[in-house]
Amino acid sequence: MDPTTASPHINYATPHPGAVITAADVTALAAAFRAADRKPRLEYVISCAPGLEALLVAAGFIVEARHTYLVCVPGALTTPPTLDHLKLHEPGTDAERAALIGAQNEAFGGDPVASSADVARLRRQQEAGGVIVMAVTDDGTCAGGGGAAPPTGAVSEVAGIAVRAPYRRRGLAGAITAEITRRLFTTGTEITWLEASSEDSWRIYERVGYRPTGERLYIGLG
Repeated sequence: MDPTTASPHINYATPHPGAVITAADVTALAAAFRAADRKPRLEYVISCAPGLEALLVAAGFIVEARHTYLVCVPGALTTPPTLDHLKLHEPGTDAERAALIGAQNEAFGGDPVASSADVARLRRQQEAGGVIVMAVTDDGTCAGGGGAAPPTGAVSEVAGIAVRAPYRRRGLAGAITAEITRRLFTTGTEITWLEASSEDSWRIYERVGYRPTGERLYIGLG
């Protein structure tokens, strides 16, 4: 749980694969979230805890979504051609971090202005070993970007792949995804995974080496 934001997309639980989970555990989990003034919520790979969904639903949790996730390993990664007038690099200043967050927010239909808390969170992610990549034009404009969480057990999630509208249909999303993945593999990450929000993004990720592997469940208590 993140004390700086109540966003349900940042505050959520994930079960340990193979752990024995009871109805009492679900009750305790919900209580812990309530005590922290956060919505009780989980995001997890369904096959890691196949009996958990029934316990959650019985406790009043409501399924929000089921998404297929895709996985890439070092030997499968394909690097797209270099793009003209666009450079990919890791943001090194708070101004660059703010520009990247603003581009992501704009691409996803949100407020293009990055808050200081958002910038600090991105900085902490980098300091913890996460990988962040931004795409910058020749005139210094941030066209998009994305990132990856610090690896856990040699596994890392790639997320937030975003391209501002004027720069789409150029292969930029694939280039960003491949660059983030490449950087992760050079630091010892063995498996990267992500989710596709649409058929278009699914095709983009498959072109750089990602393959569908399983399903994740998103479920919360109102």
